[in-house]
Amino acid sequence: QVQLMESGGGSVQAGGSLRLSCAASGYTASTFCMCWFRQAPGKEREEVAAVDSDGSTGYTDSVKGRFTISFDNAKNTLYLQMSSLKPEDTAMYYCAVVPNPRDDIRGLVTMGWLPPLYEYNYWGQGTQVTVSS
Repeated sequence: QVQLMESGGGSVQAGGSLRLSCAASGYTASTFCMCWFRQAPGKEREEVAAVDSDGSTGYTDSVKGRFTISFDNAKNTLYLQMSSLKPEDTAMYYCAVVPNPRDDIRGLVTMGWLPPLYEYNYWGQGTQVTVSS
């Protein structure tokens, strides 16, 4: 029943900005953790940012200061604002959610850390981001 639908990807030049959206539906959890992860050609999945239902956020080092994750409860939509994009940001970007996460998972986000990707239960189909040099 859970559906996550990413949008907002595209092609931009290095230094540009892009805002990704993830429309969420089908879950009724009052608490959750959501994330954006990406997969570049020839590389494994990499979680880049996470947010919990209290608004705490965490980021991987390579995007700190450039990316901002947020969740709009009224719109049931997750966002990833990306600025100062680099060619190495090129990847397929996915959103994911774990409803009713364990306290230790939420604690990771509270401390600015990223929960392991395997903790997430659902994810979308992805949206492509391409950054040219």
